[in-house]
Amino acid sequence: MRYWLVMPAAGVGRRFGAQRPKQYAMLRGRTVIEWALKPFLGDRRCAGVVVALAADDPYWKGIAPAGVIAAPGGAERSHSVRNGLAVLSGRAQPHDWVLVHDAARPCLPAQDLEVLLRRLEAHPVGGLLGAPAADTLKRTDAGAEVAETVDRTGLWRALTPQMFRYAQLCEALDRAHEARRLPTDEAQALEWLGRRPALVEGSAANIKITSGADLALAAALLESAAEQEQ
Repeated sequence: MRYWLVMPAAGVGRRFGAQRPKQYAMLRGRTVIEWALKPFLGDRRCAGVVVALAADDPYWKGIAPAGVIAAPGGAERSHSVRNGLAVLSGRAQPHDWVLVHDAARPCLPAQDLEVLLRRLEAHPVGGLLGAPAADTLKRTDAGAEVAETVDRTGLWRALTPQMFRYAQLCEALDRAHEARRLPTDEAQALEWLGRRPALVEGSAANIKITSGADLALAAALLESAAEQEQ
């Protein structure tokens, strides 16, 4: 088996509230994006890595790993992913797997990547890592007051990586953009084509950095993972 990795990293992270985008925040001696790339750069099954970057990104050049291909970022995540896929034209075959992973997810457990690849290798569509919703969910009204409690049965939090065939993912994103629709993740674009992506349960430790508090949590998770490997 082989796969390609596309990582959208053109976001500015306005919610993060720091001078540099969250993917370049320092975390245990490395940037967040370096941690996010780490599981794939050491995997022999990974045929190549593409990172989609903002046009005025001043940080990437200083940390760019050898062999990683840069692609132009887009206005939205789905545009960045599509640009990354375009760079793979002529390299990736139509039925090759493509994994899309968030640059702000530095704590992907190695075993989650293994389970995802093993479970989806023969799947006709592909799918994504997810975590069952554990908290009580509330829907609010326009005044930020509770309108109802939402039944969480069957609800999952979408994680990454998300894993789909190269040609099918290109088609799904192209169709969405032609219809002026912006999927919030790759799975949604496939859903709009009538496909049914598989959900593979992953660890809640696979967090996405959105605030300074998340950095502290990520540092603790990485430290714990390193201790378990010893």
